[in-house]
Amino acid sequence: MLKKNNPQIVIYILLSLFFSISSFSQKSIYAGIEIGRRAIKVSVLDVSNIKKADYKILSFWTERIPFADHIAASGELTTEDINRTSSTVADQLKKIRAEYKILEENIFIVAAPVFQSARNVDVLKNKISSLTNKELEILDVNEEAKTLVKGAIPPVDYSNAFLLDIGAQTTKGGYIDELKDNKLEFIPLALDFGTMTLTDAVEKTVVNKSQVNDMSTYQEKSFDFNPILRKKTKELFDANPPLQKKDKLYLSGGAVWAFSTLYYNENIKEHYVTLSLQDVIDYDAILKNNFIKFTTLAKTNSEAARVLSTYDQKYLISANNILVTCLESIPNLDAKKIYFVKEGQVIWLISYIADRSKKINTNF
Repeated sequence: MLKKNNPQIVIYILLSLFFSISSFSQKSIYAGIEIGRRAIKVSVLDVSNIKKADYKILSFWTERIPFADHIAASGELTTEDINRTSSTVADQLKKIRAEYKILEENIFIVAAPVFQSARNVDVLKNKISSLTNKELEILDVNEEAKTLVKGAIPPVDYSNAFLLDIGAQTTKGGYIDELKDNKLEFIPLALDFGTMTLTDAVEKTVVNKSQVNDMSTYQEKSFDFNPILRKKTKELFDANPPLQKKDKLYLSGGAVWAFSTLYYNENIKEHYVTLSLQDVIDYDAILKNNFIKFTTLAKTNSEAARVLSTYDQKYLISANNILVTCLESIPNLDAKKIYFVKEGQVIWLISYIADRSKKINTNF
């Protein structure tokens, strides 16, 4: 009788083992839905080693909605925004749950800090909660830089690196210092200029407003503005002497994405792309003197086309002026390794995962 049932027993054992392995593997899969300033982004990650930022992006999906513009215009979210967002989040979450069987504690839904200024944001939070049985968390603007640093820098490098994120409005980032008793201290870094704000500042120096869209005039005024940018950047680094001892610099934001995409023109699969100051300078020359090279590239390269649909030539020049100035102002740059954080869209999710990992020191 026992011999007769042996095949069934073997099958039962194999099935039990399979489902046990499947159940275990689910613990390494995480999902994040971010309602950003201008889009909803959905990411699914399989994390092998959070300490070394070793992960695989299983899925990424985005839908553009200009939330920030609507909030700025009226101080609140439109009814259409609320309905469209809540249904989109619910639909995406249903799809994620069905396809990946993710543990509920591994799913996070967040909204950008700009949503704090929307008078009716509670309507959105309540609607998402009722549809998904998950809470919507609004990222704290005061914690934004820390979240960037914790998510962009591999935890193994926390004590030996710093981050700069070149955004539209500002350039922000920071570093983490190890104190006594295994405690950590986050030190923020901030520069008032971002891609859009620097472009606006340069355009204001054009006396003859009929020339404001003339590229040669813009380049001239942009060059004249560089001493102000250098002064502000130098003050930032002079005020943070510990940066001299950091061996690694991590860079994120649209400015670095544009440079990496247009200049390297390669399908780089790594999460961190090594770059150099000389490459950034060479790219700068093409931006200002041979821009047609990039418009031609965009005809056959979809990612390059996405860059040029996001930024015009003036914005790209401003973005790279910030990047060049920051790199040239960093003490002992030649002794540092520089990395572009390619997967910027999942930085916040990596930060959330690190916060909840028993292997990472998050004792701030």
